[in-house]
Amino acid sequence: MIIKVLGPGCPKCKETEKIVLEAVKESGVVADVEKVSDLQEIMKHGVFSTPAVIVDGKVKAMGKVPSKKDVIAWIKG
Repeated sequence: MIIKVLGPGCPKCKETEKIVLEAVKESGVVADVEKVSDLQEIMKHGVFSTPAVIVDGKVKAMGKVPSKKDVIAWIKG
């Protein structure tokens, strides 16, 4: 599983990355978590509002910090 956290590095983006890493650890799912801060790369995903979370190529959140509960649900599918 590949999870991407998209954002330039603002406080909300950092909080989102922290939540995603905690959710992965708590769920026990094996996943690669990537932080994407390059604006060109972010736009390639069709994301125009950050922070955003992409799980296996699907945008799960955009423009808001997701809850840990939501992230766990996404990765446990």
